[in-house]
Amino acid sequence: MPGIIGRKVGMTSVFGADGQNIAVTVIEAGPCVVTQVKNTETDGYRAVQLSFAERKEKNTPKPLVGHFKKANTSPKKSTVEFRDFRKEFEGIVELGKEIKVQDVFAEGDFVDAVGTSKGKGFQGVVKRYGFSGVGGQTHGQHNRLRAPGSMGNASFASRVIKGKRLPGRMGSDRVKVTNLKVVKILADKNLILVSGSVPGAKNSTIILQK
Repeated sequence: MPGIIGRKVGMTSVFGADGQNIAVTVIEAGPCVVTQVKNTETDGYRAVQLSFAERKEKNTPKPLVGHFKKANTSPKKSTVEFRDFRKEFEGIVELGKEIKVQDVFAEGDFVDAVGTSKGKGFQGVVKRYGFSGVGGQTHGQHNRLRAPGSMGNASFASRVIKGKRLPGRMGSDRVKVTNLKVVKILADKNLILVSGSVPGAKNSTIILQK
């Protein structure tokens, strides 16, 4: 079982075994329900589909309602498929089975966090790419402090080359942050604390993978 679905709660800090203060992200991971199990005989590959967070039935498409009823569970908001789960979880991934965070991770593990980064809207090159701007205000440089500078071409080509870093929409991208250490697991509250930050705003969906 390579992962679990969760919800980002926020950030805090805890003290490690050596007394060091560690910044951590708190994630409500699970419990998730196994809503489909795929195998090589019928589907061509091995995978398990997990679902997380309650959803009103009136706001759920009828085919999905039937899909969740097969697993004997209520409609869920998030559904993610994890491929090639490990053999030691063969008995756990049964249709309708509930998966908790302690079934997948242990303190000291290293995980990858996948989420959607915060949307920044339309931004200039200084915020988007870390440009320095044109420079000082002498020699006729008026209101050019955050400008992108030269486009790089004159008469030849006479166009802006594709891929030029220019102002544009920033954020709202799928981002994966790798090798985050599991600092603590609070099994009774379905919480997992990982070192550092993970992408996304509070209450956004996070996928944790091994």
